[in-house]
Amino acid sequence: MFSLERLRALDAVAVHGSLARAASALHITPSGVSQQLAKLERESGHTLLEPHGRGVRLTHAGRVLAGHAARVVGQLAEAESDLADLGDEILGPLRLGGVGSSLRALLPDVLAGLTRAHPRLTVTVVDGEAVDMVPLLLRGELDLLLIESWHSRPMPLPEGLHLRTLAVEDVHVALAEDHPLAGRPWLDLSELDGAVWASCPAGTEPYEALVQALRVRGLEPQVRYTVTEYATQLAFVARGLTAALVPEMAQRLCPPGVRFVPVRPALRREVRAAWRAHADSPSVRACVAALLADVADGSDPRGGAAGPDAAG
Repeated sequence: MFSLERLRALDAVAVHGSLARAASALHITPSGVSQQLAKLERESGHTLLEPHGRGVRLTHAGRVLAGHAARVVGQLAEAESDLADLGDEILGPLRLGGVGSSLRALLPDVLAGLTRAHPRLTVTVVDGEAVDMVPLLLRGELDLLLIESWHSRPMPLPEGLHLRTLAVEDVHVALAEDHPLAGRPWLDLSELDGAVWASCPAGTEPYEALVQALRVRGLEPQVRYTVTEYATQLAFVARGLTAALVPEMAQRLCPPGVRFVPVRPALRREVRAAWRAHADSPSVRACVAALLADVADGSDPRGGAAGPDAAG
């Protein structure tokens, strides 16, 4: 009979890829994880880990047992969630993260309503880029993320996440109002050959989507203004220093002197809620339901139009 805690340690190593990250997710020391796995090896009669570079990786037997461990841990999480659902009150911590433009556009009203309805719910929010925050979600340091995926460069996501589309929105080129193309009803990005661009840092979804959108038109982007916040990017645009690709949510707080020009072929960004399949808690479900309801009541008919899907 395998110990549940040892199976949980094996599952954590399989999910997070190292003893240190597994220990962080389980809130124990790396030596504690090693001890649990050593006992599991004795119980199973198989070597479960082998050296790999400076770390370790699962052996074939380890991967086989890890698959069973994942199912056991998942069923336990479902049982805990079902028991939590027996109560009517949504309470405890709800740790949220996401890109700034979607947080600002979607969360304030939703969280105000949730905390009024459930006063014992404790919400924390952090902003950042999806490339940095998805690992936090996988490690259990966050409960729910608002992530973006640009259609010109869909975001790759690991297995084990539940996803729900909240909004699909157009992305426009932001130009200074005195730019020669600012008065156009639409433009092709190939017409901006030689333009200086502003974008979020390299490796983020907006940056990689900009690079991909320009390279398919034979252009190599000159990204000279690397700025996380769209509001700051737009301040540079307003002074005629740069162009930027800006989704509709980020256009709401715009300084004077900027024009947004549609692009053909159209560029679009999808905003999704993401959470771990094994952490489908009542508070997460309540927040996702409130987000969907808020988007459905808004003016954008495409918000939440796509149904739920899953990665993994």
